[in-house]
Formats: sequence, structure tokens, C-alpha cells
Amino acid sequence: MFERPQGGERAVLVHISIQGFESGDEDEFRELASSAGAEVIDLITGNRPRPDPKYFVGSGKAEEIHQRVLQCDAELVIFDHELSPAQERNLEHLFQCRVLDRTGLILDIFAQRARSFEGKLQVELAQLKHLSTRLVRGWTHLERQKGGIGLRGPGETQLETDRRLLGNRIKQINKRLDKVLKQREQGRRSRARAAIPTVSLVGYTNAGKSTLFNYLTESEVYAADQLFATLDPTIRRVDIADAGPVVLADTVGFVRNLPHDLVAAFRSTLEETRQAHLLLHIIDAADPDRDQRIEQVNEVLKEVGAENVPQIEVFNKIDLIEDKAPATESDESGVPRRIWLSAVNGSGVELLIDALKRYFGKEFIHCWIKLAPQDARARAEFFELGVVVNEKDPQDGGFLLEVSIQRSTLEGLEKRFGHQFEKILPKNGQLLAGVDQAP
Repeated sequence: MFERPQGGERAVLVHISIQGFESGDEDEFRELASSAGAEVIDLITGNRPRPDPKYFVGSGKAEEIHQRVLQCDAELVIFDHELSPAQERNLEHLFQCRVLDRTGLILDIFAQRARSFEGKLQVELAQLKHLSTRLVRGWTHLERQKGGIGLRGPGETQLETDRRLLGNRIKQINKRLDKVLKQREQGRRSRARAAIPTVSLVGYTNAGKSTLFNYLTESEVYAADQLFATLDPTIRRVDIADAGPVVLADTVGFVRNLPHDLVAAFRSTLEETRQAHLLLHIIDAADPDRDQRIEQVNEVLKEVGAENVPQIEVFNKIDLIEDKAPATESDESGVPRRIWLSAVNGSGVELLIDALKRYFGKEFIHCWIKLAPQDARARAEFFELGVVVNEKDPQDGGFLLEVSIQRSTLEGLEKRFGHQFEKILPKNGQLLAGVDQAP
């Protein structure tokens, strides 16, 4: 009878190139294992025309790995591939140690990094869905029926009991996540009513999204030089001069072969990306494989339905490239498409802010609005939207508000209250400093 061994930290990594399939990055694989807390003992590589149905790597390579496990006294073998439940069981039976595939490794990292209630639920859901496939023939003792005095006879096996308990737990988590999803929808509807555009930061893991997010919002979101340093999404409002308020959303980083269960579990988080007005695709400019990383991120964006959202590519970490200066690359119509900067020292960030100003400023208006005394309800709406910069008391009564607002939002308010508001626009393009400058 084969009992699954307990996990450990001393790990042997296995990276096999399969003919006709994309070969992963060995350095990234090492970094993933280290991020999970594994002590990497050795990395075994090889080539195969196709995966072996029993061991994935073939009997000869499997025996080579087994000998290396014995020599190194390893407690864990991690494959940079997705293994079937049968392959995982056969390898553990041969190695007599825990075997983990790429999906299980990424799920373990996410489980360690989740901090919010929603994040923990999302990771647990993905883990349970992954584990439910591993119950089949994973432990032979689970196939026995429970017995004992007064308990013998027809009944469910331990395997069936565990399957049922897993199913019940998955249903509970889905219900809780549905409530969280409704709360997020309420927040999106509030921003939509205020017509505040959302800018979502996306990119490959460890490209510098959180560092740039902190610089733009003056926040202190955790940022570190490691994969998946930030897991839980963060949303902050930023006021951009001559463009009005913008909501920045820092999302989870992507990675090659991101598990589908994980993408499905994080649907409410990734919804921020799909509903965004603009994507800032953060790219590690110093990464030699950056072109592949760009394609892999775009594939995930397509999977979550965000492939048609307008995108600006932000090439970060130019401080690691010799003689590379901050720059903006625009298309034929003058719209910024690529920006080169360094979020660590702030070099070139002003170019990004200018690009956001040019992108959203055309729909932005800064002016004084004069309201009649009976428009007190409208005044309250302006303050509720958070667009009032200043307020003065006019001599003839009513209200005088200095506002920075999207044109569409202002038009929506006028339509709701049934009349146009009296607007006092700036002179010569200069913002009004006081009522005395108004005509």
C-alpha cells in the first residue's frame, strides 16, 4: 500500500524540453521554486519527442532523477510541467518523496502571498479544484469503505467522502466570492456614475508594477524583487492636472502557463482589467525575453476578455540598460504608445503622467459653475462626485463652484437636472484663481 509522502523544502527541479511545445525559462523556474521557499539542490534537464504516459520523462530519466534524489537526500521533486494525476502518483511511488508540478507550485506561492479575505478565498478555490483531480488513485487507503461494529455494509468510501466534502467547500467559496463580486460591481457602478476613468496596471510578474503604482499614488503597497510579490489587488485615486481624477488598479502579475483554475478563481480581480478604460502594460525593459513576456501577457488578457482594451506599453527598469534615456513613442496620430522609464528612481515617470494627461485630458474641463439657489441638490451631487476644487459665495445668491470634471459627467448632470448650468471658463487657458477674474 502506497501512502503519499509528506512535503519538504530540499528540492530537485526537473525541466524537460518537449518537441513542438514552448520551452520554458530555466532561470524563471528556479526563481519560482525559490519564491515558494524551496531549497534548490539540483536542476535536471532533458529532451523528449513527446511526454511519457507513465512517468512523463520516460523510465530511464525517471531512474536518473531517483538516483539524484537519493544522493542529495531531497524531500521534493518539482516539474516545470503539468503532470496528470497518474503520472504524479507513479513518480511519487518511484521516488518515495513528494512530487509537485508547475500548477501546484504556482498555487503554493499564491497561497503564501494572499493577504486579503478575497485573495485567500480565490486561492483556496483554485487549490481545491486542482486537488479534486489528485484524489483519484492518489492514496490507496481512500478506496476502502469505513467499517466497524454497527457500521459495516453499504456505504461510501473515504475517497467518496472526501470528494463530497471538497464539492461542498467549493460551493461555499463560490457563494462567498459571488458576494465579493457584487461588492466590486457596486464600486465599479459608482465610478461609472462619476465617469472616473480606470487605468489598470498589467504585466508579467516582477516587471515593476507595484513600484510604479507606489510612485504614482504615493502609496506603500508591498513591492519586492521576487515573483508574485503582490497578489491582492489595490485601487487608488490619482488626480492628474488638466485631466481630472483617474483610478489606478494594481493587478496580480501574469506568468507563463498561468493555471486556468487560478484565472477562473481570480475572475473578480481580473474583471478590473476587462472593465478598464486604459491598460498600462508594464514591461521589464532589461529582460532578454521581454518579447516573449509581452506575448504571454497578451494571451492572458485575451483569455480574460481584455484584448480590445486600449493599451500603452511602459518599458520599465531602463536604469538597468546602459545609455538608455527616458522617451515617448507615439503613433501617426500622436497618441502615446510606448514609454521608457524607471519606476525605481522616477526617471521618465513625468512622460507617463503627460501621456495620461493627453489621453484623458481631451474629455476634461476645468471651470467655474454658477448654480441658482434652487440647485442645492446639484451642488450636493458635485461634492459627492469629488470634483469640486473651490467654492465661493456670489453676491447675487446661489452657489459658485470651481470644478475639475469630465465633460460626459457634466453633460449627464445637466441632463438629469433638466437644464444647462452657467459655466465661467478660464481666460487665455489659465485656471481661474478667484471669482474676481470671472467675467
